[in-house]
Amino acid sequence: MDVGVVLQTNPPASRVVELARQAETLGFSHVWTFDSHLLWEEPFVIYSQILAATRKIKVGPMVTNPATRDWTVTASLFATLNEMFGNRTICGIGRGDSAVRVLNGRPTTLATLRECVAVVRALANGREAEVNGAKLRFPWGTASRLDVWIAAYGPKALALAGEIGDGFILQLADPDIAAWTIRVVRAAAAKAGRDPASVKFCVAAPAYVGDADPLSLAHQRDQCRWFGGMVGNHVADLVARYGTPSSQAPDVAGSAVPGSGVLGPGGETAVPAALTAYIASRAGYDYNEHGRAGNIHADFVPDEIVDRFCLLGPPEAHIERLRELAGLGVDQFAVYLQHDAKHATLEAYGETVIPAISEAVRARGR
Repeated sequence: MDVGVVLQTNPPASRVVELARQAETLGFSHVWTFDSHLLWEEPFVIYSQILAATRKIKVGPMVTNPATRDWTVTASLFATLNEMFGNRTICGIGRGDSAVRVLNGRPTTLATLRECVAVVRALANGREAEVNGAKLRFPWGTASRLDVWIAAYGPKALALAGEIGDGFILQLADPDIAAWTIRVVRAAAAKAGRDPASVKFCVAAPAYVGDADPLSLAHQRDQCRWFGGMVGNHVADLVARYGTPSSQAPDVAGSAVPGSGVLGPGGETAVPAALTAYIASRAGYDYNEHGRAGNIHADFVPDEIVDRFCLLGPPEAHIERLRELAGLGVDQFAVYLQHDAKHATLEAYGETVIPAISEAVRARGR
């Protein structure tokens, strides 16, 4: 399993670059960032500096969207970075959240997301794309290569990830929900005639390495509670689309459990209750506090959800969860590093966690 890190592009940008440099030194494979141009600094400018300061690490947004940039501009950004630094970019993309909602916009449709992925992937992989009736290509970008990973929660978006995504991003680390989403994505890939194993899986969530005593764990939960609020904001859209939990919806394991999920319009399992139940007391969301520790609009998130969605406690607890996720087929875990123990968590992962989950290679055979 690869391990990446997700950073916010808060000023000074030099600190973001330094965190990325440290992450590579400690064995992280990817540096992802938020992409919300009003809340944080422009990530693609910073990617150039990260790539210049590192040797191997890949960079990309978690996640960009089809609405805030012309698709050909997005593709050109990736292809230019690839030409400069040797194909070390990756694209995480979704329908759009904070980047569009802060502007009083709305997430795009899945049809628009599908079209955007096709254009960006073709152009950023040196191929031709059709845009507004014109066939276009970067004459300078034929050697560029870019994988596009789709972020999703709901069944239709998960199906899209399986149909067209090079990878799928799940922004929470609950093993039961991860198993459910992986099944849905793989089934969609197989239905589309693709090899289900060709779709890579990334689980992204806050990880805070600290002591196991109750006082320390309480602090870790409070530092990561914002994440449950962010996820809940996405889930609220799904509940609005698919309705309230059914009295007899299949749970994440596929058995009938009362009140265990949300049904889609055709009666199919849309979203398991493990993902939806906790937002019942959600009062609203303030994007001024999006992705920030101490977010007061995350008070509705119970400790149980923080423990399930995030990785907390000593390194051994992180290793155990990551091995469980790897067993489900997760290819990468991306650490959201939005808390007050950034350096300690990076170092603990580099010194203890990453070596423990890496494949052991013997210098001498038996």
